[in-house]
Amino acid sequence: MGALYFGDNLHVLREEIKDETIDLIYLDPPFNSKRDYNVFLKTPKGHESDAQITAFEDSWHWGEQAEREFSELLRQQNTDVAEMIQSLRRFLKESDMMAYLVMMANRLLELHRVLKPTGSLYLHCDPTASHYLKIVMDAIFGAENYANEIIWKRADTVKGNFGQGTKLFDKNTDTIFFYRKSENNTFNPQFKAYSKEYIDAFYKFIEPGTGRKYQLISMTGPGGAAKGNPYYEVMGVSRYWRYSKKKMEELIDKGLVIQTNPGAVPRRKQYLDEGKGVSIQTLWDDISALQASDAERLGYPTQKPLALLERIIEASSNKGDIVLDPFCGCGTAVHAAQKLGRDWIGIDITHLSISLIEKRMKDAFPGLEFPVHGTPKDLEGAQNLAERDKYQFQWWACSLVGAQPYQGKKKGADGGTDGIIFFQDDEQGAKKIIVSVKGGEHVNVSQIRDLKGTIEREKAAIGIFVTLNEPTEPMVKEAVTAGFYESPKGQVPKIQILSIEKLLNSQERPEYYDISSGSHNFKKAKKEGKKAKQEVLKGF
Repeated sequence: MGALYFGDNLHVLREEIKDETIDLIYLDPPFNSKRDYNVFLKTPKGHESDAQITAFEDSWHWGEQAEREFSELLRQQNTDVAEMIQSLRRFLKESDMMAYLVMMANRLLELHRVLKPTGSLYLHCDPTASHYLKIVMDAIFGAENYANEIIWKRADTVKGNFGQGTKLFDKNTDTIFFYRKSENNTFNPQFKAYSKEYIDAFYKFIEPGTGRKYQLISMTGPGGAAKGNPYYEVMGVSRYWRYSKKKMEELIDKGLVIQTNPGAVPRRKQYLDEGKGVSIQTLWDDISALQASDAERLGYPTQKPLALLERIIEASSNKGDIVLDPFCGCGTAVHAAQKLGRDWIGIDITHLSISLIEKRMKDAFPGLEFPVHGTPKDLEGAQNLAERDKYQFQWWACSLVGAQPYQGKKKGADGGTDGIIFFQDDEQGAKKIIVSVKGGEHVNVSQIRDLKGTIEREKAAIGIFVTLNEPTEPMVKEAVTAGFYESPKGQVPKIQILSIEKLLNSQERPEYYDISSGSHNFKKAKKEGKKAKQEVLKGF
């Protein structure tokens, strides 16, 4: 079974993941691009909503946290890491890039610790910091354990500014660094189908009777006697061969050895239908980035295609192995791991990601159950989250009632709206529920009046007020004065006050009737077929 962790991956790794327990790590961390990445949520008509929210801010700055983590790096037993990070600081000073590298170095050290001796790590990045990240990786893993730099060609064309004065080439590639813990790493070679051009160029022969296409390949032994290859005569030609004389005779008896002309060096038939395909090399140009129209796309920024993660997971792990993604975003790596029969662990610092992954996995794998660690399970946990991070609390509270978060850290007032639920209870189309979340110490009747005004302004059917503290009597009375929404199944309160504690204990839930089964809200991941359903694997 898998497991999700909500929290800072540095703390989760140190407190929850034991030494040398992970078979494969894939991480697609922020690239320090100095951009904000927004999640586009779904409208009832299936379009991307204007009410997008900031999933994460990809900017780093030197401050107290960076200084603290830098000090931790100096105290590491790995002296190469301490010397490397000091050298980088002397060069980069207390810059944003240095803050980013300190953050990454601490986490990469922990990832190296939890990786098995047979394990591998794939770090997905772009040219913003890839040159510095390789220096960090060499210090932590050892330069001898660098395996490959994979170049992923995301697209053939990108939106460029040619004709508008640009003096740069368009960027359409990412870098994936492949490191291993030791030379004993798990690796399963991957292949892709032959192209028509390749088949036409190499498989030129057709076998009479069977119609099978084949090519002729060399049987001579490279390196000759020095490599232990036997020397003997075949069809009047003496050479060092890669096969023993007995094996050669077997191939001849099966009609697999061809001499095209008298005196020509004999060659062996290789059938097209027996070939594995073209071996995957370090330029990956056969998997495109997700487009807006792709059914797989969930609206999450930086979402990677499943095919990309499936290739990595199949290459560097086996069924039953544990795959870890410490920056799991919308969960593509854990989705691919589940689909391929691997165990998995996902970690993310935003509850938005955790709730998206929960829904994605349950949509794709109906009946799948897995623990989610770090999210509030009781009132005390909810109070703690509200004190630590207002926005994470709001996103978590919205998930309790099945609402899309609204705006989040986007600049400007949210107009009294923290979440939206779209529902349909007749044939007239979707309707809207406004969700307001309050996590502060004081809730009062004016907040209910504000919600009433918001649902009138937004032409919403219902308003839901989610509160960390118990509502006051005047608040309850004010909510009653809003009257009822006339549902085809009967009246429901137009203003509904729900407490966090009762939601957690399943004592309360929003009241409304929905014939769309929630399909107007979050985008739904495609259900995986029966072949992708996996048995429960080992725990942690």
